[in-house]
Amino acid sequence: MAGKVNSVRKKIEFDAETWFALDRLAKDRMSTVQELTDEAFRDLLKKHRRPTTLKEMLRESVRSHPANDQQPLPWKRSL
Repeated sequence: MAGKVNSVRKKIEFDAETWFALDRLAKDRMSTVQELTDEAFRDLLKKHRRPTTLKEMLRESVRSHPANDQQPLPWKRSL
């Protein structure tokens, strides 16, 4: 969404047919092409199980370290 404080701009090129299809879809949905692309990229990241928010990224980074796995302590024995 244009004007966001924490946004990054990248130039992406579409072929003419794709652009017109996206533009028409945006108009039909009463939204913008930017909103369509935001949705598409969020869905793509979700499909590949990639975090999309800072909170999700931090949660994922904590989970990915073996030291954070629940393992029995070596000095505790089961009875």
